[in-house]
Amino acid sequence: MRKYMLVLLIILPCLCNAQVNPEPSYPDNYFRNPLDIPILLAGNFGECRSGHFHSGLDIKTQGKENLPVHAAADGYISRIKTDKGGFGHAIYIIHPNGYTTLYAHLNNYAPFLQKYLRQQQYEKKRWNIDISFPPEKFPVRKGQMIAYSGNTGSSTAPHLHFEIRNTKTEHPLNPQLFGLDVIDNMPPVAAEVVFYSGNVYDRNLASYTLKKKNNTYKPFANSNQKYKISGDTIDVPEGLVGVAINADDYMNGSDNTITFYTAKLLLDDSIQSVITLDDIGYDVSRYIHAYADFYAKQVYKKWIQCLFRVPGNKLNSLYTTINEHDGKLNITDGSIHKLNIVLTDNNGNATNIECYIRPTSVETKSKNPENCIPFYAGKTNEYSNANIQFTIDDRQLYDDICFKMETAPDAVSLSDQFRIHYPYIPLHHYFDLMIKPNKNIAFNLRDKVVLMYTDGKEEEGRSAEAVDKGWYKASVRNFGTYRLAIDTIPPRINGLQKNGADLSKAKQIAINVKDDITSVRAFSGLIDGKWVCFEQHGHNFFYVFDEHCGKGKHELMFKAEDENGNEAKYKVTFKR
Repeated sequence: MRKYMLVLLIILPCLCNAQVNPEPSYPDNYFRNPLDIPILLAGNFGECRSGHFHSGLDIKTQGKENLPVHAAADGYISRIKTDKGGFGHAIYIIHPNGYTTLYAHLNNYAPFLQKYLRQQQYEKKRWNIDISFPPEKFPVRKGQMIAYSGNTGSSTAPHLHFEIRNTKTEHPLNPQLFGLDVIDNMPPVAAEVVFYSGNVYDRNLASYTLKKKNNTYKPFANSNQKYKISGDTIDVPEGLVGVAINADDYMNGSDNTITFYTAKLLLDDSIQSVITLDDIGYDVSRYIHAYADFYAKQVYKKWIQCLFRVPGNKLNSLYTTINEHDGKLNITDGSIHKLNIVLTDNNGNATNIECYIRPTSVETKSKNPENCIPFYAGKTNEYSNANIQFTIDDRQLYDDICFKMETAPDAVSLSDQFRIHYPYIPLHHYFDLMIKPNKNIAFNLRDKVVLMYTDGKEEEGRSAEAVDKGWYKASVRNFGTYRLAIDTIPPRINGLQKNGADLSKAKQIAINVKDDITSVRAFSGLIDGKWVCFEQHGHNFFYVFDEHCGKGKHELMFKAEDENGNEAKYKVTFKR
């Protein structure tokens, strides 16, 4: 009993006033490696990606495609899906223990499944298909070959994306918690620690580069002259201070960066915040922009991960322990405090960051521009004038901003240019942006209007819909500069074979299609007047020869249409 009470006395001070979530348990060694080669990771669960957290493991395939992919456990194929982006070709298997596995970026399915897919594609005359199956349709056994690895969808190199989900909630879970054999004895590598005062967007921060010394990372230089470093003591903003880190993890045999599993923040040996990357639903994945410093990613191309929670951050399950200040440190007493950050990976390899922090009051200039309008997180915010209007709802902002609108004349466009705040401030989801043109639009061009957007680096467009009283509307989800324009330019189609080519030894016909302003909304390929299954991978479209194109001379007609209905045609003859 005395021993038990002693343990309580040690633990209780750390957990006082803290939110604590129970640690889940998962079945060990139930799932096998879906490939026949050792697991080497190009990415792991919880990594920061553009617009989302990574939801599984990216398993390397030795730079090759078409490696056999196997069912990780007994179950049944519940769904197959083909898409130009995202997961590309994907298989979902439901298992009797309450979990679902996903296998993505596949080239082709196993013959029994590929045959069924082709039948459905030709029956529906569309290549992108999403089909669900009952348990009795395609049962599979553990180790059964179900597909071939590939590079389809939003993939930049050959690999297998593998997920384990909770079937009931559909939340992706950390696959490395299920006992998969991943050899890793390399601890995370810490590069930078950042301290924020007040609103993250105000950029009142102290940033320190970290250097490893005697197995502990310590700050050795800072990038902000307002805050100083003296030995192992650093200056930080006074008041409620948020702490964030720039860190990566690595594993044996792979040069790719991955991410840590847990991050623990301690002040004077008392736990303030614990982040655990083990369960992130797709419904909250875009809150990556509240979890990480979006400004740092947009401007400096680095992921600064916050160990505190900003007001609009709904990733409640991520912070398995957090203090009453949402993980921020209350540094108001003028004293020097000990700071520790402990990072662990999925194999228990640990990294310790240690220093002493001294609160410092410095004069700061307001980041709020003149003539700005307060926009508040958690509330609906609106803006309108004679030529532009929009509403962003109470889920859009992660923290308060002082909103700024600037208008500039544009002699070429249909409207003025509207700089709607700043592109380095994130928004959570789409909203309707309405702009009124200041030039007359010919009747035959009213369905050719596009809303152009730029973040100052690249420009892109999307079709705009005519609405009441001369307004045009499109859904957007970024701050930045917008204008209305006309798009009458059809997509550009480039055949990768000459007219009259002999393709008797070729396996496929390939075509490249790009639209300079919007995107390709629809396409079709006809051989001798009959539909054939062209697939889309980015800007490339290809048809793999099958029984629908026999030997002899043939004519191919390919059509592509953009978002504004501008159509291009490509005709070529070939011989098989």
